[in-house]
Amino acid sequence: MKIYNKGLVFSLILVFAAIALFPFLVQGGRVAAKPDPKTDTPEIMQYAQEHGGKKECVESKEWMRGEHMQLLNQWRDSVVRDDNRGYISNTNHQRWNMSLQNGCMKCHSNKKKFCDECHNYLSVKPYCWDCHIQPAEKEEVKS
Repeated sequence: MKIYNKGLVFSLILVFAAIALFPFLVQGGRVAAKPDPKTDTPEIMQYAQEHGGKKECVESKEWMRGEHMQLLNQWRDSVVRDDNRGYISNTNHQRWNMSLQNGCMKCHSNKKKFCDECHNYLSVKPYCWDCHIQPAEKEEVKS
């Protein structure tokens, strides 16, 4: 079988390979550091102090890492459509207020270090702030 335009075919293969390998070449083999979300806000530390050192969330840490967006979507639908604001945790069987700003962001008040660090690492653009007002970051007082 005779290949016509060998030069053009070879050039196109090189262009494709260059485009496919570009992200790897630019990164130079470096890997971004895995995010470490901070759960040491004053609210969480106070909760832990009041509950015998336990830093509890609505569900387990492992579950929340992978499923928090589905949970927030369920909460949104339940609150907006059914006027239901109570959530009973599967992990600790506590009742929690279904509210992004008065629930989640009350404890996780460090949005830049808690939310944004992971979302930026994974290149995820959550749409929470399309409707909700972004929380103001509290300045940490260092003594």
